[in-house]
Amino acid sequence: MAITDEDVALAEARRPAGPRATSARYDVGTARIVVQLDSGLELAFPSGQAEGLEAAGIEDLSVIEISPTGMGLHWPRLDADLYLPGLLQGIFGSPRWMAAQMGRLGGQSKTDAKAAAAQSNGRLGGRPRRTAKASVIG
Repeated sequence: MAITDEDVALAEARRPAGPRATSARYDVGTARIVVQLDSGLELAFPSGQAEGLEAAGIEDLSVIEISPTGMGLHWPRLDADLYLPGLLQGIFGSPRWMAAQMGRLGGQSKTDAKAAAAQSNGRLGGRPRRTAKASVIG
């Protein structure tokens, strides 16, 4: 089956609107992925912030493919993919992965308020123990 000009026009009409990637590279000096968009905008983000790229080496990060639509980035050596519209919204991975990253960062935070609360809680004997709740059978 041959693809006609009409097929191409229909596919183009269904393509999501928005900027598309025209080139992508790994900048060793800043440890960032740099994506050039057809709008003239350049997007750069730390490779360690993206799911599938966080522990990758320079050689693996340096090989980046752009999807034919310009909406996706693919690292073939890592079998990792990122969706450009998601990146533009600050989404660097799956919802589960993003939640885990937020929890990890929140647990590492060190603020005066957090330290004071921990000290106050410690003076009271630490965390309250969980008590078993009686179930009501009716």
